[in-house]
This record gives sequence, C-alpha cells and structure tokens, in this order.
Amino acid sequence: MRVRSVICSVGRSGYMHRDLMAMKSGARQDGFVFHGKALSHGFKKIVEPATIVSVMLELEDGQIAFGDCADVILAGVAGRDPAFRGEDHIDYLRREIAPLLECRDVAKFRDNAKELDQHRRGGKPLHTAVRYGLTQALLHATALSHKKTMAEIIAAEYATTISRTPIPILASGHKDDPLQLDRTILKRVELLPHASFTIVKDHVGLEGEKLLAFAGQVSKRIKEIGDADYKPRIHLDVYGTLGELFGMNLEPLADYLGRMGQAAQPYGLLVESPIIAKTQEEQIAGFQKLRALLKEKGIAVGLIADEWCNTLEDIKLFADV
Repeated sequence: MRVRSVICSVGRSGYMHRDLMAMKSGARQDGFVFHGKALSHGFKKIVEPATIVSVMLELEDGQIAFGDCADVILAGVAGRDPAFRGEDHIDYLRREIAPLLECRDVAKFRDNAKELDQHRRGGKPLHTAVRYGLTQALLHATALSHKKTMAEIIAAEYATTISRTPIPILASGHKDDPLQLDRTILKRVELLPHASFTIVKDHVGLEGEKLLAFAGQVSKRIKEIGDADYKPRIHLDVYGTLGELFGMNLEPLADYLGRMGQAAQPYGLLVESPIIAKTQEEQIAGFQKLRALLKEKGIAVGLIADEWCNTLEDIKLFADV
C-alpha cells in the first residue's frame, strides 16, 4: 500500500500553551491568563491557544490516515522545542515533507518512522510536534493497510505483546474544581487528579501547607464517595516547586514527600517533577539522590520524570537512574 497524496491543514489543538518560566517569574494571574512578558522560546503571550497541523495521508485504496502535529502545554523549557505554531510550519510541510511521503510504501511502520525522526532541515531535526504528527499518520496508514489496529502494528514490529488488562489512565483536572474531581472518582480513574502546582506561594504554600492539605482533601473525597473496592493512586504534578521551596536541599524535600505520602493514605502517591534543575545532568543526579533518600527513609512515594525527559534517549537515561 502506498501514499497517493498528502494533505496538511492548520488547526486548533485541544488545549493551550503556557509559559512556565514567565508564570514562575512573578507574572500576575487573571483567571486563566497571566499578565506580563513571555520568557520561553516561541511564546508571544504567557498563555496562548495552541495550534496543530493535521497531516492526512490518502492511500491508494482511498482510505485516509491521520496524524496531528501537536506539542506539550509547557513548551520551550527543560530541553523542549519552542512552542509549536502551525502557521510557521505548514509551508515547508507542504513543499518539502509532503513529497517525501507521496508514493511511499506504508506496509511497514518502523523504518518509515525512523527515517522521519532522523530527517534534518537546516542541519536540525524537525520540530518535536512535526515528528509526532508525521509518525502518527504513518502508523495509522500501516494499520489501515493491514486492516489491523495501531497497537497490533506496534506489537508486531517492536517484538512486544498487547496487554490483556486495561492500561491505567491518568485523568488531569484543575485543583480548584471539586466537581471535576468527583467525576473522575465516580468513573474509577486509576490515577488522579494530576492538577497543576506551579507557583510556590499560591499553590504549595511557603510552609508546604497548601499542597499537603490538597493531598489530604483528595484522599478524603475518594473515601467519601468512591466505591469500597476503588483504590486509585493520587498523582500530583508540582512543576519543580518543591525544589524551589527547599532551595534544592533534597534531605528536607524527601521528608516533606513523606508527609505528603501520609496525607494521601491509604492511597499510593506519585509526585511528578518535584525538582526542575538547570540541566538534564543535574536533573538526573537530583532524581537519583532523591530516590536513594526515599528508600533510606522508608518513604513509599513514587517519582515521575517529565521535564528534561523529552525523547526516547532521554527516557532511557532516566530509566537507568
């Protein structure tokens, strides 16, 4: 099966771009927006509606494979590409990349994905969002050509197996929306509520009291309205605020994580990005030391790497910690 034609179109993404550096640098919050100067690469405003480029591959038999070039909310920091703007990429996608895809055999996914991932423009890789969307469309195309699911294609080409049990899903909700939390509890979501704790004073508290209280409130609410056999894990994304609160002193930070774990009981606790270091090397070293401290202190709190963990190579580095 080959690609007959390629169609690219700019559109809106499902969410927003938010400039984490500006938010942490004293920008004034006004509802969902922040007033002040944007600081991270690719931002014109601190909070902006994000855009995508939808890539559509028309196959020989008339089927259409889809992929969306989209990036993360907090772009432009911790080794990430600048915030993706579809209008800045659409022309070269149509002019330079589309011809690379036209007439391409999509019987196999892995080799096509590798080629696009390694493609260089001006000596640099394509934007992360572009590589994501292109390979997503190619995967869909391979699945359509074989009349299989994308999961089956991945399992076959990467010598793995499809899970026979549901994969735990993380539901992300706003920390200030208790009704949203209730809905995720009633739906028995395995990981919740994610939330966003980006500013120490406003979200964590100068003594850490606000974050502790929130963890306790989530635990309390699960017990109040959740099914008796419902045992989710509480997942909180703190965007490096604990490192800021404790001046990157990991000993008291580990003790504080222990207090968070107690507040979340009887449910397990996962804390995402407790620190954000200036470099990837420092981030990995910090996670390594923090994990060792938690183990030494007998604190059963899981750590999740996000910032500085952006590519497959990055994931391998963090997984070896």
